[in-house]
Amino acid sequence: MKLLNLAPVAAGMLLLAFTSFAQITPIEGNVKGVDGKPVQGAVIKIVRTDIKGEYPAKTDKKGHYINIGVPLGGTYNVQLFIDGKQVDMVNGVRTGGDMKPIDFDLKASQKDTSNKQAEMQKAVETGQMSKELERSLSPEQKAAMEKQIKDSSEKMKKRNELNDSFNAGMTAKEAKKWDEAVEDFTKAGALDPTQQAVWANLGESYVRLAETKTGPEFDATIQKSLDAYSKAIELKPDDPASHNNYALALGKAKKFPEMQAELKKASDLDPPNGGKYYYNLGAMLVNAGQGDAAGEAFKKAIELTPTYADAYYQYGVTLVGKAAMGADGKVTPVPGTIEAFQKYIELAPTGQYAQSAKDMLATLGTTVDTSFQNPNAKKSTTKTKKQ
Repeated sequence: MKLLNLAPVAAGMLLLAFTSFAQITPIEGNVKGVDGKPVQGAVIKIVRTDIKGEYPAKTDKKGHYINIGVPLGGTYNVQLFIDGKQVDMVNGVRTGGDMKPIDFDLKASQKDTSNKQAEMQKAVETGQMSKELERSLSPEQKAAMEKQIKDSSEKMKKRNELNDSFNAGMTAKEAKKWDEAVEDFTKAGALDPTQQAVWANLGESYVRLAETKTGPEFDATIQKSLDAYSKAIELKPDDPASHNNYALALGKAKKFPEMQAELKKASDLDPPNGGKYYYNLGAMLVNAGQGDAAGEAFKKAIELTPTYADAYYQYGVTLVGKAAMGADGKVTPVPGTIEAFQKYIELAPTGQYAQSAKDMLATLGTTVDTSFQNPNAKKSTTKTKKQ
């Protein structure tokens, strides 16, 4: 009786064993590198995504890998690692009774990735995803792609509005419509506060607009110019042109110490044009009635740019004001006056101040050593022009 009962028990154990074997399946495949050759030693991670689990494998010298103990009925991501870096992955693998090899061909994958990236870039540019691209993306990738397309579209719209406002401002500026220029550049600044060129042009437009104002209106407008130039310099502190233009606006606001400091910064940043910046300082000081300080600025311009003809002339003019007149009516210039006018004529014999320089020398009792006469030469004006 006991022997007869053993047979059903043994059969039950055998059935249990077959059932256990039937609950796992192998996942295998081959790995080829970008050169088309088998990759040895690549690590394969078979990661279950519906419940936690990981089943590793490694490629042999033929590039083949296998894990025979992967549970049936799960969903897996099969990840490929080479030299510790993940280089490829197959997502959403479902285990079943008829498992096909999961191969990795990095040469083909590289081409597919390149094509996919091109499709994604095209989708961002056009704002539309192709059906083929949608099918190739996971739900997470698709959501990220849709967000990128939306963000790109908004940025493009904002960029177009910025370009339109800036271009309108430049057109108004060229037409000397300063109110319109200010309005357009202000709008451009609100669209993108990081654009240095917008603030620099807004500063210049406010300066020109201030020139049409008087009293408190002038003061308020020139202050807006200073604010705009300050923003331009904040964004690009190493731009000598911005420091120069800011200095000229400061001069119009009669903030001469600050103006001088800004022109020095411009000169330090751009030594080859240092003479120009100090000449501009001298011109502003002349027009502000500060002759001595203007003379020092013109002298500095000459030191920095020894061939700067106009600086010699203006320096000479500031020295003329220091000349002494004797009881006999004879004018005695201070040292350097005659030399300044002579140097101007040497450097610019047909320049805008040539005839005036000759007249000054004649008044000072000095003969001009030149046979040149320019019948079209104009007399200098009382105001000194900035350059």
